[in-house]
Amino acid sequence: MSGVLNLVSVGPGFNDLIVPRAEAALRDSDVIVAYELYLRWIKPWLVGKEIYTPPLTQERARALLAIEKARSGAKVALISSGDIGIYAMAALAFEEMREDDTYEVNVVPGITSANACASLLGSPLSHDFATLSLSDLLCPWEWIENRARHIAEADLACVLYNVQSAGRQEGVYRILNLMLESKAPHTLCGVVRNAYRPDQKIGIHCLEELLALQFDMLTTIVIGNRFTRRKRGYIFTPRGYNDWASADVAPAVQTGAYALPGNAIWVFSGTSDGNALATQLVAGQSRPVIVSAATEYGGEVAIKDCPGVSVWAGRQGVEARRQALMGGRARALVDATHPYATLISEQLIRLSSETGIPYVRYERPSALTSECGETCESMTQAAERAIKLGQRIFLATGSKDLATFLQAPGADEREWFVRVTAEPGFIQRTIDLGVPRSHLCAMQGPFSQAFNTALWRDWQIDCVVTKDSGDAGGYRAKTAAAQVLGIPLLVIRRPKLVYPLIVSTFDAVLQQMAAWEMA
Repeated sequence: MSGVLNLVSVGPGFNDLIVPRAEAALRDSDVIVAYELYLRWIKPWLVGKEIYTPPLTQERARALLAIEKARSGAKVALISSGDIGIYAMAALAFEEMREDDTYEVNVVPGITSANACASLLGSPLSHDFATLSLSDLLCPWEWIENRARHIAEADLACVLYNVQSAGRQEGVYRILNLMLESKAPHTLCGVVRNAYRPDQKIGIHCLEELLALQFDMLTTIVIGNRFTRRKRGYIFTPRGYNDWASADVAPAVQTGAYALPGNAIWVFSGTSDGNALATQLVAGQSRPVIVSAATEYGGEVAIKDCPGVSVWAGRQGVEARRQALMGGRARALVDATHPYATLISEQLIRLSSETGIPYVRYERPSALTSECGETCESMTQAAERAIKLGQRIFLATGSKDLATFLQAPGADEREWFVRVTAEPGFIQRTIDLGVPRSHLCAMQGPFSQAFNTALWRDWQIDCVVTKDSGDAGGYRAKTAAAQVLGIPLLVIRRPKLVYPLIVSTFDAVLQQMAAWEMA
């Protein structure tokens, strides 16, 4: 007597998301083999069935049991959540089948985690995308990293499965850092926990923010590509193939009246002193100067502040930068990014090594002294200290690391006030993290002592957190205002990074340019 093996997908967790063909297969089966959790989703179709529930870690035993029952002539349903053919039981069943088996096989598709999570986020997978499991139980970790690297280099949207377990805590952060080597830090991403199940949670973040979050095996991460956008609280990736170079979707928006010049000195800026350095380079060099800014707003500021330069602005990954530098035969690379923007500095150092383009780091001088506040070694330490010292805490740390503070233990018992650059994406990110609009100051710094004093007094701030941003970043004005008000100031030390060549004055940069010209 020939049996039947139904490989049945039951979707993300609610029976209204189980496809009719799966329901028919369940009704037609005499034997059900499933992880016990899945039975609650298919309870209406279990009456009178023979049920077997080997535990979660015994997947192969479940597959073998279902096959043996089918060989004996039974109609069997082997159950899997999501889609049984995607990171699930179907492959195990096919591995254990024999060529001479005669039972009928039916594979019933279902809604997998990628589809379910994407639907909750909007439409982030509307174009080419990849999925990647971070579990190394059945796949060597070096393979996972290699695949992640290629996904990022291709700028594919992707879905990360099996994100973080109790015994595998650090792997996800290694993968996210690999993604950041090629994808822009502000790439839009979604984090979904328990999609379509009780305790469902959904969050939209920038890629760089994910490094500060905690996950688990019930979490799925969806990472967009450089075209992924936000609208009405959702994210979506445009589907069309038409005119990818148009200004509203281009990965790097070139701003200026003419094409970027070749053989130029590239200044990676985004700060007031970086723009001032670019202006001096224009005056002191015969070569053209290009300023690269991370945002369109930064590009607008550079155009205004740096007459005579070309500006390349927008969200860029390492591959876009490599192509621009090599295609334009860049003469030198000046890293004048913010002292805390270590990710871009690491990328530029690597690009210099790979392309042979000379690199110099301009590092604004530190203004940190022992009298200027309590120093912290990390954002996490600063968050712990702020929660201990204050009730109404002002963050002058920018938007990148807000999640570290706002999601720290005890953070929900404090009131948080935040100052960010007046960039729509930064403002939205702050609001998404739960900061009330009345607690948000969206303005371009640096700010005077008088402004800081008035703002903090009006908001009744009792603790301030800032970075060692130097005089150009308004650090002394912050310390003076905190002293006037008698409130604690927490200062996060600059991250340690080994630069191949570093200087701290504009003259030193100009001298280095002259030395390279003579070489």
